[in-house]
Parts: sequence; structure tokens; C-alpha cells
Amino acid sequence: MLSNKLSKFNIILASNSPRRQQLLKDLDLSFEIRTKEVEEIYPNELLGIEITDFLANLKSKPFENELKENDLLITSDTIVWFDNKALGKPKNYKEAFKMLKELSNNTHQVITSICFTSKKKKHIINDATTVTFKKLTDEEINYYINTYKPFDKAGAYGIQEWIGKIGITQIEGSYFNVMGFPVHKLYKELINL
Repeated sequence: MLSNKLSKFNIILASNSPRRQQLLKDLDLSFEIRTKEVEEIYPNELLGIEITDFLANLKSKPFENELKENDLLITSDTIVWFDNKALGKPKNYKEAFKMLKELSNNTHQVITSICFTSKKKKHIINDATTVTFKKLTDEEINYYINTYKPFDKAGAYGIQEWIGKIGITQIEGSYFNVMGFPVHKLYKELINL
């Protein structure tokens, strides 16, 4: 359905995330993956959604001068927002353990922004999902990090993985947003193009 509507567009997903790639595939869309290295640094005064909006836009900038008439670039960023700070991707085991320990027995927000860029226009949408973890034991945290190596995930966890299945007690909002794309909003945006 969507693929017919978007047949005149060349959709480019600028993401190495296998989860984002799969979620876009699940919409039955044809797209290409094109990535460029971007240093994900944002101004300190930004909070929550401002951070992901800024970073999703920042990731689109290296492509701007090379987009053709029918290109539609999709860039995105996800953070875990907890205790008034952004938890990005952990650099190592110690950082991953610290993040999961903080999220244990607490509620946090997962915020994703998506930036749509064409030759003539740019548009950013976002979504936030509230997630609550049970009290995780050190043994559970160690097992998860050692087994699943969540170093490419904001907040050091994947909701679809073991830790999500045994640890998440409540979710308010889009499950897929926590995976990396609020698919319902992405679909709405694309259908309205």
C-alpha cells in the first residue's frame, strides 16, 4: 500500500541500526541504506526531545547537498531520558552496568526523533514512551550484558531482548518507539507525503 504511494520517491535510510532497518522493511517499503559518520554532540542546554530533534537533524546535514529531486532521506535518533539526563549508548561494560543499575526499579522515557529531508523541505517528528523496570539483580544485569552486548543501544538495553522480557513491568506509548522508530507516526508521515 505504502510502496505504491511512494513509488516516485527514492527513500534513503541513514542508519546502521538493524532494528530501524527491519522496522522500515516491515512497512513493505523499498529503500536504500546510506550512512555517513556524524559526531553526535549537542549543546548542553538541550533537554529531552530537543536533544533527539537536534541529533536527527544533525545526521541529515552531510547529505543535504547531494539529494536529488525525488530523494527522501530519513535520519533518526533515540535517547533514554532519565533523571533529567540523556543516557546514550554505553562505551563499555562498566557504563552499561551503571545505566542498567540506574534504570532498575525506576521509570524512564525513551525519546525518538525522525527527520525527513528532501531537496526542498525538512520536517522533524518525535515520540516519547514511558518504560518501567522491575528491580534488576546484579546477576541479571551481568548475564544480560555478557550475553547480549548492548553497546549499540541507548540506555544499554533492547526492549525486544531478554532484559525487556524479564525486566519491563510497564510501558506507556509505542513499543516500537523504544526499538528505535515510532512506526505509527512514521507511517502517518509517509502516507501524507
